[in-house]
Amino acid sequence: MNLSKPSSSSSTADAPGLLYAGFNQDFGCFAAGLDSGFRIYNCDPLKQKMQKDFDDGGISVVEMLFRCNYLALVGGGKNPKYPPNKVIIWDDLKNKSIVELEFRSEVKNVKLRRDRIVVVLSNKVHVYHFSISPQKLHTFETIDNEKGLVALSSSVKHAILAFPGPQKGHVQIVDLNTFHTTTAITNNDDGHVTESLPVTSGPSSHPNNRHSISSPGYPDSQSSRAERPERKSKKSSLNKIKPQSGSSGSTTVMAPNVSIIPAHTAKLSCLAVNQDGSKCASASEKGTLIRVFETSTGKLLNELRRGVDRAEIYSIAFNHDSTRLCVSSDKGTVHIFNLDPILRNSNSTNYSDNNNGGPYYGEILHNPMKVPPSSGNRHSSLSFMKDLLPKYFSSEWSFAHFKVMGDCRCICGFGQERNAVIVICADGSCYKFLIDPQKGGECVRDNYQNFLNDQDD
Repeated sequence: MNLSKPSSSSSTADAPGLLYAGFNQDFGCFAAGLDSGFRIYNCDPLKQKMQKDFDDGGISVVEMLFRCNYLALVGGGKNPKYPPNKVIIWDDLKNKSIVELEFRSEVKNVKLRRDRIVVVLSNKVHVYHFSISPQKLHTFETIDNEKGLVALSSSVKHAILAFPGPQKGHVQIVDLNTFHTTTAITNNDDGHVTESLPVTSGPSSHPNNRHSISSPGYPDSQSSRAERPERKSKKSSLNKIKPQSGSSGSTTVMAPNVSIIPAHTAKLSCLAVNQDGSKCASASEKGTLIRVFETSTGKLLNELRRGVDRAEIYSIAFNHDSTRLCVSSDKGTVHIFNLDPILRNSNSTNYSDNNNGGPYYGEILHNPMKVPPSSGNRHSSLSFMKDLLPKYFSSEWSFAHFKVMGDCRCICGFGQERNAVIVICADGSCYKFLIDPQKGGECVRDNYQNFLNDQDD
């Protein structure tokens, strides 16, 4: 959540000097960018783990790589620490920047994997190999993307990248680990290719030497190991396939698999992918519907209704096993949806005795004879007439929800506890809410703190 630029949803309640807030890949930590540096926090329990102050400027993007010592920084605010057109890879063990990537326009967002650096500009997405000397692997064109919308899977085996497509409302899905052959035009009679692409399939290998993150700044855990970016020469990471005989003027190269999903008719407002990249969730600037797609086929899996009034969606997040989705908006309400069918209660007597009877958790029953929805999300009592009534009456509504205090922007994610949701707000507040997995409905607030003011130095 980039707070460095005022939006229509900006509020006087926003904490002064807070430019950015964002979770790491497993939602166990979050980072805050300030006009005087950045901080790293553990989510549950809330505890500041690292603080870096700069005397000469602010940070508008802080992208973590799980809990390791590498961070991606972008300068921002009234007095940026770094030029806004640069991405800085910061090594917290060395307490200095180790990589700088410079672009011709302002950087809108950055995402990290252990093997990739993804940089988002207003009309382009660049993908680099994560190394001490990063090499550009791919460049993709997008529609205007001032919000820097992008989502990247964190699984070691699956590298799925999602970002806006070339047309309004479209989502572009790229499998960075799978390639197909394509034909490229050569630029001279010698058969040299104008642009070469990597041909290695699968996750990049890493050296065995790793750095334990037990230094001040990160908790010491199995996931707290940083993998030093691999040094590779251009020869080892880029490969050209020479033209075959009789094919003068062209050559065969390997390109990543790219697909386009026409997700919405309006402009995209938010994107998310699950851990293994098998699902992608999107919302448009209307903010009434969230759609979940299968990335491999583009199939629509779920269409979820946040509400009927227009809203700005700030964040969408999957839980760890991709069975739930949480969504935050400018209404101050966080909605939780079920994505997969749940085992039914075979002891219920309100339904038929066949194997398909029995209510799901989270369902609010208006008609005891009505067949319950397959997901446990709320439905209209008239949903049985969905073929005759407008689409609204067949919508799936959230099975659980809660509202945060104040009128400010917020992001949400599922905590380490199965039924916990963590919320980070632009006013510096951090919430933990608990979901009742049987009843759903209003969630219970378990904890509230101000991470900017309540933490010990």
